[in-house]
Amino acid sequence: MKTRRSTKIIIYLFLLLYSITTLFPFLWMVAASFKTSGAIFEIPPKLIPDLLFKEGMWSNYIEVLTEHNFLKYLGNSLFISTVASLGQLLTCSLAAFAFARMEFKGKNIIFAVLIAMMMIPVEVTIIPEFLMFSSINWLNTYLPLIVPSLLVGSFGTFMLREFYQSIPSSLVDAAIMDGAKPFQIYRRIFLPLSKAPLATLFIIAFMNNWNDILRPVLYINSPEKRTVTLGLTEFQSLYSTDWNLLLTASVIAIIPMIIIFIVAQKYIIEGMVNSGIKG
Repeated sequence: MKTRRSTKIIIYLFLLLYSITTLFPFLWMVAASFKTSGAIFEIPPKLIPDLLFKEGMWSNYIEVLTEHNFLKYLGNSLFISTVASLGQLLTCSLAAFAFARMEFKGKNIIFAVLIAMMMIPVEVTIIPEFLMFSSINWLNTYLPLIVPSLLVGSFGTFMLREFYQSIPSSLVDAAIMDGAKPFQIYRRIFLPLSKAPLATLFIIAFMNNWNDILRPVLYINSPEKRTVTLGLTEFQSLYSTDWNLLLTASVIAIIPMIIIFIVAQKYIIEGMVNSGIKG
């Protein structure tokens, strides 16, 4: 009994230490967003800023949102991430339904190739993509940031296929006996039952698009079309960095992701469990 209790105490202490280690950089970033640039590097460092609950507390946030056009960047990223993620839900769910419930020649080979594409780094295909988008005059538009995500994603298709295969065949057989076509089965049976996996895929796709910096750097030139990740580079120059403003902008940039994760946390866990995906 004592051994079991001691083991639990050790585990809880380890988890507490891990939580503190993980959360401290985030807490320090939030605290630094309320400091001046000089106060960030004070020795000894202060976790609680001097301006907290005083006049000028929100000066960094006001400057970032007004003088640096960061609200515009947030809107751009929100539009790109939402459209690309919703489009990926549609294409991945349709492809997953086909691989899970339809029979066609070469299905297993095509699916194997699709899964193998998960191992190809983005950097390998970025140059051919750039040359292709340049030839069709898509540079400095949002199309290169959205269209690739609208194509069938390997991970999303794999995750949804695993879930669709767990749906009882009796439901599909009953629908076929009632005269339902494949698309009707997909729309009336599979989509309503796959809210959790779809929510999980949406969060993952949204996060990937929101955090993407490689494609915006290559394709976006106009300041008014910049995304959040490009907007963060405005606070850095060759010889100096406005650390207080950069950290403030970083806090603002992660707020939408935190909100989405909190709202959809239940669906993420449920979707991972139902789809057979282990962390």
